[in-house]
Amino acid sequence: MSSFIARRTVVSSASAARAFSTSSSMKIARMSIIGHLTATPEVLPTSKPELEVLRYSVACSSGKDKPASFFRITSFLKGDEYSSKKRDFMLGLPKGCMVYVEGDASMSSYNDEASGKTISSLNIVQRNIEILKRPKAEGADESQQ
Repeated sequence: MSSFIARRTVVSSASAARAFSTSSSMKIARMSIIGHLTATPEVLPTSKPELEVLRYSVACSSGKDKPASFFRITSFLKGDEYSSKKRDFMLGLPKGCMVYVEGDASMSSYNDEASGKTISSLNIVQRNIEILKRPKAEGADESQQ
């Protein structure tokens, strides 16, 4: 009886190991963040004229009385029509917008010559963004009274 159970366990664990996908396994580091834009996104030039960097940060908190975490997000804009529309869309987002961001995460470190310490930073490259809620217009409450 116990050999039947052992054999059944081996068979089911092998087939269930990657039942959700037929592609090869891949190592990824991906983050999902829901929070508010801390400022309007900004576009910075790069050394390549056909490439720009769009940067913004998102603040989120895990509870009412808990401190907020601030995440810096980067997106690369090429000189194509899609990037142009993405650029205009992102630059139109005001501070305070609630967003859902998916991004690829990586860690980097460098030596700070002034302090002699090694500084580590989390880098997030945007894959997708969704607007969950826009901030209320400043005059919206006054016009209803």
